[in-house]
Amino acid sequence: MQEFFMDYGLWLLVALLVVIVLIFLLSGKGKADAPAEPAAPPAPASLVSEPVKAASVVAAPEPVPVAPAPLPVEPAPVVDPVSVSPAVPTPAPAEGDDLLRLKGVGPKLKALLIDLGVTRFAQIAGWTDSDIAAIDAKLGNFKGRPIRDQWVDQAKYLAAGDIAGFEAKYGKL
Repeated sequence: MQEFFMDYGLWLLVALLVVIVLIFLLSGKGKADAPAEPAAPPAPASLVSEPVKAASVVAAPEPVPVAPAPLPVEPAPVVDPVSVSPAVPTPAPAEGDDLLRLKGVGPKLKALLIDLGVTRFAQIAGWTDSDIAAIDAKLGNFKGRPIRDQWVDQAKYLAAGDIAGFEAKYGKL
């Protein structure tokens, strides 16, 4: 018996697959050939009476918008223009750059970097060797990734907006 399956087992398997495909095709064809339910024939014009009137629906009255109370306005403090030095523009605390654009950074690593305070490509582009060592020590399972994946170099391209240079060196974004 074992010799039979050794000699003809492949042919039996092929025959079984052919039978299964035929059954599948034939069962699907029967459903496609089945006629759809016939539509009800239109009623003759002589049997149609007045159009049916829709039931009247009682709508709730629209709410009247209430204007918010005006907020109290405090006078602006008087500032001597000579004594004020020009303020250094600081970036608004926004979400930051999409760190997932860096090759080798996935969703978990992005969340870890954000927890460490890294949100911008410019931050990563400015890392020194000591910065990389400090961050690398806090990456846990992702230790060694900043150097191996060349985050600083990638971030320099992305911070400068040089997408073509980035894609030439690291591939499509």
